[in-house]
Amino acid sequence: MKALISVDMEGISGIVHSSETNPERYDYQRGRELMTAEANAVIAGVLDAEPTADVLVADAHGTFRNLLPEQLDRRARLVRGKPRALNMLAGLDEETDAALLVGYHVRAGEGPGVLAHTMNGEILDVRVAGRSLGEIGLNAAMAGHLGVPVVLLSGDDAACAEAAALIPEAVTVPVKEALGMAAAVTLHPEEARDRLRRAAADAVSRRREIPPPSLTGPVDVEVDLASPHTIDLATLIPGVSRTAGARTVAFTAPDYGTAYRLILLLAQLATIRPA
Repeated sequence: MKALISVDMEGISGIVHSSETNPERYDYQRGRELMTAEANAVIAGVLDAEPTADVLVADAHGTFRNLLPEQLDRRARLVRGKPRALNMLAGLDEETDAALLVGYHVRAGEGPGVLAHTMNGEILDVRVAGRSLGEIGLNAAMAGHLGVPVVLLSGDDAACAEAAALIPEAVTVPVKEALGMAAAVTLHPEEARDRLRRAAADAVSRRREIPPPSLTGPVDVEVDLASPHTIDLATLIPGVSRTAGARTVAFTAPDYGTAYRLILLLAQLATIRPA
């Protein structure tokens, strides 16, 4: 059995502010330790259910260099650094039996949700086949494209509600109740880890009951971008065009895997500033 655990940071128990998720801020080291400990809880849960499982852990926040390798459970392998194929889902393939999304957050414009955004502050919204998706939906659909079910998601209550609407069969673990962008009522980190370990074991055991999300055929995508400069860059990509909206670009991809990669490219373009 092969499992991929994708670990973001904003949805980790105890974390409520960007000072805990930004490498340039004073409280980041504490955030890294909390993130690594929750990853270990999920690894332990997977291995409780499947002792011989091959467990990959994808560091999926910011630089993708946040989890502390020396503190990570030695029974798992760590995917870190960027750029890399499939971004937050690096290591996922058709042979993967289950994907677990840990420490995730609600999409941009929704909430209240702790540190809500989609990919970065420059992506205002992504609509796939007319449905607004954040990182939860975009990654779940990519897993589904490869035939892999997302069996577990943890984060604040808003992130869990977003996941439940997309993948109702998946196990969700709310580790905090969002009060706003930078405020929450949070579980004690040890209590959150206990719940995550139990939930991960349950989710992996029930993986065959959780259908992978599926988007078939050509996929229409619209992306709302904050910067006019990013829109100018985006239209240099063959097939990407401006729409009637001042901040929106659109394209049609032959399948969701292609759409996902183009969305990732647009997110990278959004980080480029005018010379």
